[in-house]
Amino acid sequence: MRINKITFIIAMEAEAKPIIKKFSLLEDKTFCPGLPMRSWVGEFEGTNVSIVINGKDSGNGLDFIGTEAATLATHLAIEKFQPQIIINAGTAGAFASKGAHVGEIYLSYPKVVFHDHRVDIPGWRPHGEGHFKVWDTEQLKTLGFKYGIVTTGSSLDMLPEDEKQINRLGGKLKDMEAAAVIWVASLHNIPAFCVKAVTDLVDSGKPTHEEFLENLKFATTNLAEGCFKIVRFLAYNPNIRLK
Repeated sequence: MRINKITFIIAMEAEAKPIIKKFSLLEDKTFCPGLPMRSWVGEFEGTNVSIVINGKDSGNGLDFIGTEAATLATHLAIEKFQPQIIINAGTAGAFASKGAHVGEIYLSYPKVVFHDHRVDIPGWRPHGEGHFKVWDTEQLKTLGFKYGIVTTGSSLDMLPEDEKQINRLGGKLKDMEAAAVIWVASLHNIPAFCVKAVTDLVDSGKPTHEEFLENLKFATTNLAEGCFKIVRFLAYNPNIRLK
């Protein structure tokens, strides 16, 4: 099936800018007036590409990050663009002990989960964790990216209990939006997956926030290149299976 409508959901403007530039997208000023979310649109080889970001807090100028903003941004993006597939692109922490390196690109597979939704009531633990199945990214194997389960939490740091849950869930990457994006997409029955560039190694011993800021430009440059390869692959392969 030829894919001609792709929407990216991205948290931070700094993560989105290199991708916007790569595809020569233009801002859609009509997107969700009155709300902070912003959007850019354009066309690549006959495929409509749109990007939606969470936007910034008008009071302090900081990006809205986390699951709440990602949930709303994803829903608004679906209403506006009716994409065939959603890609949650962004940065993430990873583990040197699991073979990760700063700047590497990972695709989510086979699912995304929440690592800090702990509801220890019979039957509720897996419900809280989500276990949201992602689109079959193994169809992109020839692009040479790494694969792994992405786990989502509400904090940049990682508490010992979070690390315990991530390891139990088989997580290779940790972020603050992925599970929310995939959940909303699943409610609308739209296939979705994540592409993440590693900014920090959470087991490196370095302060996470310092490593994140130090590597952000490098990681987002790689992220843009990765997203370009993915869109080009999807645009030129009519045998892609969406379901």
